[in-house]
Amino acid sequence: MRQLFPILALLLAVLVGPILLRPKGERATRAGDRTLVVITPHNEAIRSEFGRAFAAQYLARTGQRVRVDWRTPGGTSEIGRYVASEYLAAFQNHWTRTLGRSWSKAIETSFDNPKVVPAADPARDTPEQQARRAFLASDVGGKLDLFFGGGAYDFQQQAKAGRLVDCGFIQAHPELFGDGSGKIPQTLSGEPFWDPQGRWVGNVVSSFGICYNTDSLVRLGIAPPPARWADLADPRFFHEIALANPTQSSSVNKAFEMLIQQQMSAAGEAGVAEGWTRALRLLMKIGANARYFTDSSTKIALDVEAGEAAAGMSIDFYGRFQSEAVRKSDGSSRLQYVNAVGGTSVGVDPIGLLRGAPHPELAREFIAFVMSPEGQKLWNWKVGAPGGPQRYALRRLPVLPALYAPELRPLRSDPEVDPYALAQSFTYRSEWTGALFQSIAFTFRVMCIDTHDELTAAWRALIAAGFPPEATAAFENVSAVNYAVAGGRMRAALGGDKIKEVQLAKELADQFRAQYRGAAELARAGR
Repeated sequence: MRQLFPILALLLAVLVGPILLRPKGERATRAGDRTLVVITPHNEAIRSEFGRAFAAQYLARTGQRVRVDWRTPGGTSEIGRYVASEYLAAFQNHWTRTLGRSWSKAIETSFDNPKVVPAADPARDTPEQQARRAFLASDVGGKLDLFFGGGAYDFQQQAKAGRLVDCGFIQAHPELFGDGSGKIPQTLSGEPFWDPQGRWVGNVVSSFGICYNTDSLVRLGIAPPPARWADLADPRFFHEIALANPTQSSSVNKAFEMLIQQQMSAAGEAGVAEGWTRALRLLMKIGANARYFTDSSTKIALDVEAGEAAAGMSIDFYGRFQSEAVRKSDGSSRLQYVNAVGGTSVGVDPIGLLRGAPHPELAREFIAFVMSPEGQKLWNWKVGAPGGPQRYALRRLPVLPALYAPELRPLRSDPEVDPYALAQSFTYRSEWTGALFQSIAFTFRVMCIDTHDELTAAWRALIAAGFPPEATAAFENVSAVNYAVAGGRMRAALGGDKIKEVQLAKELADQFRAQYRGAAELARAGR
């Protein structure tokens, strides 16, 4: 037994030591501490700065400790699916156990469906309308308090479904919202900045552009650096572009939508449909230059910085943050970011209160902090500046117009960037592509991702042959996914019937594979 004692003591030290030696900030929540549960796609730097600052502010104001429990299941699209599944399970339990009613496929597909509108008289409700009414009248939820970060489109979908509820902040602060100097407009450059029903509010501004590696551009002999979406279609970028899969990253799909809208605007009298065609041809070439299609848009700036790719399509803050991370003492950085010239609107990342939040009052406190000048300064103030972040320069743009006052420029990490001025160069028109957001991602998937081997083989052959006219025309044929198809047959197939979606994906991918093989043969023949 004595021989076993040293071994048992060592085992105990291995098990208990890490817990005892763990920094205080990582220890389990103390008895009486409050916990706020936030689901987010935000990176560790943002989570660290906002979690720390909110806890400090809350302690100073109330004398109570609070901890933010961050949940990060993936990007915004993955979060959307996760949240939907959580509410499905919660409502099924509410419907069957609390209300004592029978569950069915019809109930499952209607309770969070915004197209299901309860009757004026509840007595006239169909079972589907009863389910919808019951959900909207309930406090059904999971273990999540807030949804923080992601695009306005994703929050609009969650709000329409009924998973986000009015937090009361917009109504309580009329001085911050509306038309007029110093206020946050309801829309800017065609993009929504807050929900009129108060279910979400934009708290930080984003735009889209290109990140590039200066060393890689020298290696490839590309100068000047890319500044427009069309620059990424340059054949010299073959196998050098980093892209994300738009079916998994709504932020990259939004960048694709910006590219499409720019081409639609440029088409002028030729019309929106012609602009769609021009945009798809451009996306096809950019896809042919792609090195890969990642499932995470955050990976793009990291890989471009590391030289794994020469350039990529990126949200502004991913590019700026990574550029800051590798900045040398002389101020230079091998990673640069530029907004796509004339090709990006400015939109917001919102925050919203989830239905059935277990800590609704604490959640409202967090929203108020994020929207306060103290919270807003964290987005773009320099590290160490009064009221700024302590460890990370987040390099994001606050939504409060007051923080763009000239006298505050020395405190900001990006004093030359004003999203309210940038918004004047581009207007997003939701009537053109707003209803086709899923169709855009699906089109790119069948045109470039599922068919990437054949696509790159054809592109390589075209480059080698000097782009002969007949082969180039065959390669650029996008009639199978034209504007009418995207808004008709394709949109209908993406309406929820997975069998139809899979069938259409196979049909179109097979068609593009055959098209690319034919274009490659024509190119090799010099035609």
